[in-house]
Amino acid sequence: MSYLVPSPDTSGRGRILIVGLSFHLRQDDPMNTSQRTWPQIIQGGMGVAVSNWRLARAVAESGQLGVVSGTGLDTVLIRRLQDGDPGGQMRRAIAHFPIPEVGTEVLRRYFRSTGRPAGVPYRLLPMYKQVVSELRDRITILANFVEVFLAKDGHDGLVGINLLTKIQMPTLPCLYGAMLAGVDVVIMGAGIPREIPAVLDNFAEHRAASIRLDIVGGEPGQLHFDPARHWPAPSHPLRRPAFFPVVSASSLAATLAKKANGRVDGFVVEGPTAGGHNAPPRGELRLNDRGEPVYGERDVVDLAKMRELGLPFWVAGGAGSPEGLQMALAAGAAGIQVGTLFAYAEESGLTPEIKRRVLTAVQAGTASVHTDPRASPTGFPFKVVQIPPVTAETHERTRICDLGYLRVAARTPEGRLVYRCASEPVNAYVDKGGDIADTTGRRCLCNGLMADVGLPQVQKDGVESELVTSGDDLDALLAVAGGAEYSAKEVLAYLTERTTAGV
Repeated sequence: MSYLVPSPDTSGRGRILIVGLSFHLRQDDPMNTSQRTWPQIIQGGMGVAVSNWRLARAVAESGQLGVVSGTGLDTVLIRRLQDGDPGGQMRRAIAHFPIPEVGTEVLRRYFRSTGRPAGVPYRLLPMYKQVVSELRDRITILANFVEVFLAKDGHDGLVGINLLTKIQMPTLPCLYGAMLAGVDVVIMGAGIPREIPAVLDNFAEHRAASIRLDIVGGEPGQLHFDPARHWPAPSHPLRRPAFFPVVSASSLAATLAKKANGRVDGFVVEGPTAGGHNAPPRGELRLNDRGEPVYGERDVVDLAKMRELGLPFWVAGGAGSPEGLQMALAAGAAGIQVGTLFAYAEESGLTPEIKRRVLTAVQAGTASVHTDPRASPTGFPFKVVQIPPVTAETHERTRICDLGYLRVAARTPEGRLVYRCASEPVNAYVDKGGDIADTTGRRCLCNGLMADVGLPQVQKDGVESELVTSGDDLDALLAVAGGAEYSAKEVLAYLTERTTAGV
């Protein structure tokens, strides 16, 4: 990924290649983010639960910004409880939840002291829709509280939460739960989150908030959340977290800075080499000989224009190296966001087996990352790690949609409001008014990513297989510890080696 940055020549413009205290803000707090000292490194919020509380806490303890992924945390929590909550950390955090009857009910329904018997499926939550029960929202509030609480416990570092704008329906209870735990920063990408600043303002005072619900084939609806339904008499206001949207263009950053419905505090500038979902290329979609989207000049981010906005920004996507950090700082960035290096650290949520396999393949030079334009039902390109041999069974999964985080609302020609996902059974998708062409090549990200962190569902035809995603810079893993096991602190030491050496 290339970024336009200021050059030392007389023209003032040039192009280089970049590769490879709890702080809570009330809505009325005066703050000039351009003058505040921020951590240089943001640990990327990788879902589902790859960026778990252990990883975020390790990074935050070291003085950088640790981030938990908020995607699917409600399912993560109840599966950890059904597995017996080894170590008791979920129950310990639940005991601190300010609405105790919620924790009591969740434990009664989902906690199994002896764990889940082998071969027994996990009990599922109802899938989200425009309006859900109070208990369904409360589980989401609790789950986000638990993850942030544990990430912040025992230190004064900064902890953020990462959410996908595209996943609209759980967003409001996710944010409220994270704020109850004192989350310091909210980071949101995969869309244009212009409504979120006002939500954070309202939730700081326990006021109701609403956001738009996109409805395919119909007029937009509304998602509404009132904290008073869940905590009628809060004891104190909350502090408003800082808000960092993820952008892939300086023009989008400028629009959000000027037209969001509240204060934007900074940006994460993400290029298409970053893991997970990427913004699609601008203009006509072209594919290379590997079937991957081709990015061009229109996808280059002008960091000089980012600097002109006067807000801090962090460069993400291929910047996870000491050189990348120094180049970002030289371009006026506050620092970098790094995902891939942290994904395989010992504290991350990926299973030890996945870490071992990927590190071994990277050492052998056989690992690769494929940017698949079809895998994600969101329509965004999605990066998938490939380690030979790729078995056929990985691609022959019986289609089922039982988690539904990527479902979208749609209005049928008959006027019915339905919820559909391009990865669900084809007939079901078509019956809901979907185009059968949309289903080709789609993968179930929800179940695949749950399997990545050791929480695979037991289906009728077998246990769900993992679906691992990483940034393009997998080879950078060799630079941290030569491909051996390593910790989050070792990643931070590697990234800041030039800074600490005074270079």
